[in-house]
Amino acid sequence: MHQLPCSSQAAQARLDDVPFADERNRYLRHCEDYGASPGALKIKRNELLWICRHLDTRACHGVKMEVLLEIAQKRQNLRGATTAARRVVDIGRPWLRFLGWWRQPTVVSQYQDELDRYIEWMRDDRGFTPSTVEQWTRIADRFLCWCERTNRRLGDLQAGDIDNFFATQGMGRWSRVSIANIASALRAFLGYAATQGMCAASVAMSICRPRLYQQESLPYAPDWSDVQRMLAHADTDRPRDIRDRAILLLLAVYGMRSGEVAALRIDQIDWPGHTLHIFRLKRRQPQIYPLLPSVAQALSVYIDTVRPPSSCPEVFLCMQAPRRPIKAGSIYDVANRRFVALGVEAAHRGGHALRHACATKLLADGLTLKEIGDHLGHRSTSATSIYAKVNIGSLREVGAFDLGDLQ
Repeated sequence: MHQLPCSSQAAQARLDDVPFADERNRYLRHCEDYGASPGALKIKRNELLWICRHLDTRACHGVKMEVLLEIAQKRQNLRGATTAARRVVDIGRPWLRFLGWWRQPTVVSQYQDELDRYIEWMRDDRGFTPSTVEQWTRIADRFLCWCERTNRRLGDLQAGDIDNFFATQGMGRWSRVSIANIASALRAFLGYAATQGMCAASVAMSICRPRLYQQESLPYAPDWSDVQRMLAHADTDRPRDIRDRAILLLLAVYGMRSGEVAALRIDQIDWPGHTLHIFRLKRRQPQIYPLLPSVAQALSVYIDTVRPPSSCPEVFLCMQAPRRPIKAGSIYDVANRRFVALGVEAAHRGGHALRHACATKLLADGLTLKEIGDHLGHRSTSATSIYAKVNIGSLREVGAFDLGDLQ
């Protein structure tokens, strides 16, 4: 870490006399490793000194928001500006989280014990995957909060209450697929609740999912000309555009999923061998692709000129400190920015739309569904068949068919 701007060893000693010197210095080194600028480090250092002077020596046992706000108020009284108090919270809270000392304020629901037992049942008794546990917990929690707000008790629930929940919470917001998923999760929770005597078994049995048909939706790929426009729009010398263009190329050329782009590591790029090693998330296995010149150039420009020095193995990092690896959810923003800026109309504007565009382009070029599925990392041809439902060339041939005397 950079030396503190102290004019003498005595000044340095005064800094170290402030409580929690080791904890401050560890956090500042962490921020510097993740790309914090000298100016940002100076601000953090000053605010942490103020916080540590007013923090109880037993802070290691946990610090709540009330304590941090009290320290922030003292800072505001000294400076006379609300921004001073805001800065104490914005800098102090990440530091306390880094140390594991932060105690997140929680809102205790009257059904928290029931929800905790349901989580334990899903995880330990049924062995559900962590993603299923997380998703079904979120839906059950939403339903229980709704019951609490509307003064409904689990033991008094009837089928009409479930209808009211879907009508008031999902009207105009939930698609049929979302409603089907929520109905399944809610039926599972209420079925469990019935076994515990919390509600009648008939309530869970009254929940019916909307019927979903296999491949009922249409592909939502933008035209390939729009994809080319998006790539051209990002072809500038601005650092964010340089990074985004490399991401867009991976989505559109290789049909990578957002999670696959976010997880891509530098050691997966074989520059001498001109290959790209991708770990396909759903197949749970690696695939090797030729590293096309346009993609190689975009990646090399980003890595050589934009990507900050970092110990992180992932290729794509955040543009601002802390320079942590980009998250899969941020890939949506990368693609959506171009959709909005160019006015490209599409049902979906995230990275998956470019994956669909890749498949549609391959289909138009004459590749078979098996070849397209292999390229996209599908586990079965049925997952690829959605792209064959709209084939404009074939539809035109049907439209040009002359019924002749059959009319």
